[in-house]
Amino acid sequence: MSSEKKYWKSAEQLEENSPLVEALEQNEFAEHIPADEFLGDKEKLESSQTSRRDFLKYVGFSTAAASLAACEGPVIKSIPYVVQPERIVPGVADYYATTIADGFDFASILVKTREGRPIKIETNKESNGLSAGKARVHASVLDLYDIKRLQNPQIENRDVTWTEFFSSLETELKANSDKKTYLLTKTFASPSTEKLIKEFQEKYPNVEHVIYDTVSDEAALNAFEAKYGYRALPNYDFSKSEMIVSVGADFLGDWQGGAFDSGYSKSRVPKNGKMSRHVQFEANMTLSGANADKRVPVKPSLQKQIVVEVYNQIVGRVASTNLSDALQSHVDNAITQLKSKPSGAIFVTGLDSVEAQSMALEINEKLSSQVFNIENPRLIRQGKNSEIQTMISEINAGNVGSVMVAGVNPVYSLPNADDFVSALENVDTTVSFSMKKDETAKLCKFIAATPHYLESWGDVRVTKNDFSLMQPTIKPLFNTKQFEDCLLKLNNSSFKYYEYVKDNFKSTFEGISWNQSLHDGSFVYDMDLSKVEETSTIDISAGAKKLLSKSDSEGFELTLYTKTSMGDGRQANNPWLQEMPDPITRTSWDNYVTMSKYDAESLSLVNTNVANGALNGNYVTVAIGDKKLAKLPVIIQPGQAPGSIGVALGYGKTESIQEEMQVGVNAYPLYQNFDVNQTVKVDKVDGVHEFACVQLHHTMMGRKDIVKETSLEIFNTKDKKHWNAVPEVSLNHQEVEVTSPDVDLWDEFDRSIGHHFNLSIDLNACTGCGACVIACHSENNVPVVGKDEIRKSRDMHWLRIDRYYSSEDTIQGDYDKKNDISGLSSAIGTYGDLEVASAEDVQVIFQPVMCQHCNHAPCETVCPVAASAHGRQGQNHMTYNRCVGTRYCANNCPYKVRRFNWFLYNQNDEFDYHMNNDLGRMVLNPDVTVRSRGVMEKCSMCIQMTQKTILDAKREGRVIEDGEFQTACSAACDNGAMVFGDINDKESVVYKKTQDDRMYHLLEYLGTKPNVMYHTKVRNTTEA
Repeated sequence: MSSEKKYWKSAEQLEENSPLVEALEQNEFAEHIPADEFLGDKEKLESSQTSRRDFLKYVGFSTAAASLAACEGPVIKSIPYVVQPERIVPGVADYYATTIADGFDFASILVKTREGRPIKIETNKESNGLSAGKARVHASVLDLYDIKRLQNPQIENRDVTWTEFFSSLETELKANSDKKTYLLTKTFASPSTEKLIKEFQEKYPNVEHVIYDTVSDEAALNAFEAKYGYRALPNYDFSKSEMIVSVGADFLGDWQGGAFDSGYSKSRVPKNGKMSRHVQFEANMTLSGANADKRVPVKPSLQKQIVVEVYNQIVGRVASTNLSDALQSHVDNAITQLKSKPSGAIFVTGLDSVEAQSMALEINEKLSSQVFNIENPRLIRQGKNSEIQTMISEINAGNVGSVMVAGVNPVYSLPNADDFVSALENVDTTVSFSMKKDETAKLCKFIAATPHYLESWGDVRVTKNDFSLMQPTIKPLFNTKQFEDCLLKLNNSSFKYYEYVKDNFKSTFEGISWNQSLHDGSFVYDMDLSKVEETSTIDISAGAKKLLSKSDSEGFELTLYTKTSMGDGRQANNPWLQEMPDPITRTSWDNYVTMSKYDAESLSLVNTNVANGALNGNYVTVAIGDKKLAKLPVIIQPGQAPGSIGVALGYGKTESIQEEMQVGVNAYPLYQNFDVNQTVKVDKVDGVHEFACVQLHHTMMGRKDIVKETSLEIFNTKDKKHWNAVPEVSLNHQEVEVTSPDVDLWDEFDRSIGHHFNLSIDLNACTGCGACVIACHSENNVPVVGKDEIRKSRDMHWLRIDRYYSSEDTIQGDYDKKNDISGLSSAIGTYGDLEVASAEDVQVIFQPVMCQHCNHAPCETVCPVAASAHGRQGQNHMTYNRCVGTRYCANNCPYKVRRFNWFLYNQNDEFDYHMNNDLGRMVLNPDVTVRSRGVMEKCSMCIQMTQKTILDAKREGRVIEDGEFQTACSAACDNGAMVFGDINDKESVVYKKTQDDRMYHLLEYLGTKPNVMYHTKVRNTTEA
């Protein structure tokens, strides 16, 4: 009974008889195509006697041929190797295992290189460390080819040689040896780097090392250190979870380093009638909240009370709380379920409070949770951000002669950046080790140009026992040196950092092969953690009272967060990430204030859609004390807790950022005391902001059975026909399933011989993270079009992740209402009630949509030049050279997955992104053509990847094993949501997916017979 539930993408859809929604449903293009401008007089054209067939004949085969010849893409002349390197075979990719460890994102990865160029990041499936399942990790390869990178070291804004750089720097460091030198760095999580810094401190005893995490986890670190004696973060294996309760922790986002989604997805797919249950208490709508079975919107002050109440009922009473009856009921239910499955239960919180984090540790210990892992804790956050204020005070006191900064940008990201800038003016020697001349480097006397991680050596200790190695995949593009090589030089060491890492490896990890570890990228070694010498105990009772004393506040309660795309902002010059729509708001190229409908109405704030569907909104100022952010746009967000707002960090950068990427507002000034929760004042100001929001683009509005969902109880107790019925059509007055060959309009091709590719997408496993979107960009040379074109519905993503809100408070309420329907009058009233959407308690479903590669494809029958055709292997092909851009295929596609090249996006100053410069174009995949203007393009099911797999197996004389066939999206999905393969192989995983009761096809009743299948969303709605 999934088809009657109301789903909506945008609040505009809830308006009855909206002309905008009607226009978007009925029209192919959001704006009128000015045909008269390029085809002549409109009236004369309409009165012409030329038939449509003749017109297409002339335009398609003569005029278009001449036009295309005139607009032919440029011929790229390449020069072959004069002396070809032995290891590089033109046309054959090499893969290197390495590690990204930029201080915010950590992952063990594989790097695909072509002719010596890294062009794609892939998951290292053999790794035991953190996986590459983040959009930012996949996009990091593009940062290697950033035209804003520093190409030489600098002294006082002039390029110098490294000899002059080190000579001058050593002279100044020695001259300032009677004063302190502060070394301010990111978390390297590197045994070799830590050892090297200690050696640097031995040579320069006046050096003090301060570790700074841009987004701090100091509260959680301090709590763990106080309880267990190690400065680390607890680890969690969500694959073992049966009951998850989160209070403000977006663990599917960037909470404590992220990368928990793979394990989470494993617990969310129904197996033997069981799956985990997830309850989320939060203010902002997050990825974690969107995937939860039960989401309760609560502002941060109430979250503190919830943490205390959970502690009261599980560990022992420490303080009295004051929750409303409704909220108390939700909390009691969650606690009862935690107690009912203690070993499979887990409690997490995102509050930046050492007291709250200590309570969470005690709760999980009391539950004896097997999800909670303290034996192998995380080491990817080590920051002591509170020491930065001490450093500033020491500088102002005249006690500091030198400041050295590595891997961080405090002038941009510190809440009190103005204080840091003022203090820096009093320091004689300032040094920045940086890839770019960012806000901090610009103010430093010495700038050491550092390489990208794909040009670097290193080692990383991700957890207590999980180690990864970092190796270069390309020679340095510019005259750069690693931070560690600079320290070795300052230490007067003759070692190169590669030799230093290798020597440290051999002396530390006995019995472990260096070559094998470098090949694999990671290894496991049981090594002790060093105990912290001094720890302070935390009084839970006093901590609870402290939490509750601050639990009531006046004004709006702000929650700062990091977007899945932009993170903490260090990749702000990456156009792939800027154009990636936010999973929740579906908005790119911006940050904004998220606000509930109730609060927006109280401030007379609105979001409106203009005629072509583009979204506009009002501006507000957000102030805390003397810190004020002017003109932040507002998005009215379903699910936002009333009385709270959200703002994303990582935007508003200007230094070493291309003009097109200088977007948004820097929200770090609101990050006071490194606490993501603040009380702020919000006021409306004049102006209208234009968003680049894709929530109404390429919509399948007006269709039914787009997403299917059911409850675990119904899934376990009712027949498939009840919750996943196959649509039926009438044949000779008999109802026949639409999948039957008896009702086909065409004779079926024989696909029993050879390969027949299918892609399976499990809506339970998909968290909406967007890694697949970026992987598709990277593999298929998908262009970036910019904010203005996005507003015109001209985004070029081959793969989109639709986000749907459901209209009922809870899915169980839907089922109960629908099951009680009796008669026509009852049905009309009940379904009317189901269409009224709550602004707060919405549920969310993510659905990746790409070309469905229909076996009976509507696009193929309408193409006048046979540019769209079907292959024996199940792929719908696009022949770009034949396409004349009639766009009939896009108009006839019910899934709205075809994109039209309105412009030439390659080497075009109007689109000044990576494809417009020689350095940026180095990332392009030579196996996939770069499309010129005037053609349709879409998902090819990565035919270049499937053909390579077939050819490799043929050359090696072997049978292809299941799992070898991959697409960019399926390979990038660590969650197991996307499975690709050959359904002619009856032992393959993807074939077994076709036989699953949860399997259905998108818009199945149309009879298009797609080769992409979906699996019905199941929610665990069982209350205590």
